[in-house]
Amino acid sequence: MARPKLDIKGEEVQKLASYGCTNTEIADYFNCSEGTIRNGFYEYLTKGRSIKKLRLRQIQWQIAEKGNAAMAIWLGKNELGQSDGGLIAEDNEPLAWSVD
Repeated sequence: MARPKLDIKGEEVQKLASYGCTNTEIADYFNCSEGTIRNGFYEYLTKGRSIKKLRLRQIQWQIAEKGNAAMAIWLGKNELGQSDGGLIAEDNEPLAWSVD
């Protein structure tokens, strides 16, 4: 006996992925296997997860722009490669300071 045809729309998979749902959660929602979702809707999963990351970044920037120092520091470390360490020269020696 043939399995029933699944009516899964890629846009719905993308929306669920954009909310942070895992492949397994999406498969459970559509009552199918995780492999069906992973293999048949890869591009929608990828797009949805990219949308999720974009929305999160927008929220983080809004929080930092409102003066949240912790978020600004976190973004500096993660986006600009900044660290808590002091200034280090190319040869890993501390920079010499002079006051003129």
